[in-house]
Amino acid sequence: MKAAVYHDYAAPVEIAEVAKPVLQDSSVLIEVHAASLNPIDNILRAGYLRQMLELSFPHVKGYDVSGTVVEVGKDVRNVKLGDDVFARPNQNDAGAIAEFARLQESELAIKPANISHEQAASVPLAGLTAWQALVTKGGIKKGDKVLIHAGSGGVGTFAIQIAKHFGAFVATTTSSKNADMVKDLGADLVIDYTSQKFEDVVSDYDLVIDTIGGDTLERSFKVLKKGGVLVSVKSQDNDGLAEKYGVRFEWFFMWPDGEMLAELAKLISDGTVKTVIDSTFPMNRSADAFDRLATGRAKGKIVVSIK
Repeated sequence: MKAAVYHDYAAPVEIAEVAKPVLQDSSVLIEVHAASLNPIDNILRAGYLRQMLELSFPHVKGYDVSGTVVEVGKDVRNVKLGDDVFARPNQNDAGAIAEFARLQESELAIKPANISHEQAASVPLAGLTAWQALVTKGGIKKGDKVLIHAGSGGVGTFAIQIAKHFGAFVATTTSSKNADMVKDLGADLVIDYTSQKFEDVVSDYDLVIDTIGGDTLERSFKVLKKGGVLVSVKSQDNDGLAEKYGVRFEWFFMWPDGEMLAELAKLISDGTVKTVIDSTFPMNRSADAFDRLATGRAKGKIVVSIK
């Protein structure tokens, strides 16, 4: 099958013939319609996580995927041939920018009927990260004041909408050119990070979601009330600032979860959550898609259309 691959760390992305994934008892094979890109894709390609996650080559790119089930393992119970599904598969099953992909039944969900495969492919990793940060780690509740950094990014666009669904007051950071977009998603307060320091604008917040790290993470502790929560997917609290400010700190890598993805699918189906797509590329222009990702300027998600 054809797939977008690279043959070594930092090597160019190219389209090559690779072996089709082998069906497992608990898995399905899908014919891929669309995949989407995430920052982790370029981080892995650069070799920054090499000591933690050694890759084999050629490495098929991509995690987020949407497509149609064409083979079903003998232990699969709730998915059938012809079902349209989407998922963020585990590391062993990763390889979304390809003609076929393998998904574990426990990690997939049925694609909402009211969105395209391109839209569905934009959801899993960013949507699950937002859900797990806000709900699982952050314990969000009605009436909370929540600051979401990088509101126009992949995680941010979902986090704003999920937080509003739970009844929170949402502030977010973005540039002025993206202000209208994040307001349309539900943001109550927009902070232009190019001209304002967020810690001068907000205070006594219940929850902060950090996808930037570094100085942004350190400054974020200042805006939380005592007992508040700072959740980061980027950096750890190496300086013990949570203890200093009397707050709770959570750092995590998102994990695949079909049940959580199904919850997101319900919110998408009823119109509570909508997808935001920055750009779409055909598979033969996958390298261009990754160049776009590397700019760090995407509004929402970058998608690769396979079929």
